[in-house]
Amino acid sequence: MKSILVAALLGSALLAMDAHAAGDPEAGKSKVAACAACHGTDGIGTAPIYPNLAGQKAAYLESALKAYREGQRGGGMSAMMTPQAKALSDEDIADIAAYYASLQP
Repeated sequence: MKSILVAALLGSALLAMDAHAAGDPEAGKSKVAACAACHGTDGIGTAPIYPNLAGQKAAYLESALKAYREGQRGGGMSAMMTPQAKALSDEDIADIAAYYASLQP
């Protein structure tokens, strides 16, 4: 019985994540100018130190950007990403995440 309850809760959480990441890829395409310097307009990093974003799950990208924006993500490139993310609204983040998620890896 416990395993059924856990499975139901996990399933609900996953559905909520998918429903939450409902950005507009076309709008996101017009918002990635600052991102493109490192992550490319095609979502492929411009240098090996920058991660490829093309094809990543929108929910993951959205979560990561919000964590940078709120100062909850440190290390690595957080010194560069945090100020960039602070300038983004929730809608901007959802749109950018949807755009990069729509690209082929």
